[in-house]
Amino acid sequence: MAERVAPQKETQKDGKKRALDLALTQIEKQFGKGAIMKLGTEGVPHDVPVISTGSLGLDMALGIGGLPRGRVIEVFGPESSGKTTLCLHAIAEAQKAGGAAAFIDAEHALDITYAKKLGVHTDDLLVAQPDTGEQALEIVETLVRSGAIDIIVVDSVAALVPRAEIEGEMGDSHMGLQARLMSQALRKLTGAISKSQAS
Repeated sequence: MAERVAPQKETQKDGKKRALDLALTQIEKQFGKGAIMKLGTEGVPHDVPVISTGSLGLDMALGIGGLPRGRVIEVFGPESSGKTTLCLHAIAEAQKAGGAAAFIDAEHALDITYAKKLGVHTDDLLVAQPDTGEQALEIVETLVRSGAIDIIVVDSVAALVPRAEIEGEMGDSHMGLQARLMSQALRKLTGAISKSQAS
């Protein structure tokens, strides 16, 4: 009885393997070679390119030696805890490596003198001070899609005020507008950021 069960299970395994091979072939035909692959095969990047934070201790703690390229990274913490300083250090490190950097100053509070002291080449730094959250995120999208930027800092997400809120009256209720804005922007940007290897 055990002999009859084994061939049936083997046939089931073969059927599943054949179905998987067909699915993989269809995916590659539809989306191109490399759209899906096994992690153990060649062609999958093992070393993630990084931008140093400027702090050896933090780079080591992150486990890969810095901030990963091609990813959206959120730095959060209490007010005056060093978030902008950390981002300016990362910009300085990217510039030292010959990269281009942009700073989207939604808070309208960038201190150029302080940035210079941290090693940022302010003459080469692209700075935008957008009026609305939509404008800020459109600028980010254009820069990312150019493929020429290594790091973009948006300071801060809390300051990305939707146009409807700015144009509305004081006291108007704008439930979830900023969350919707960020959600839509991240859906649009994530793939482009990955392809451009910007951070």
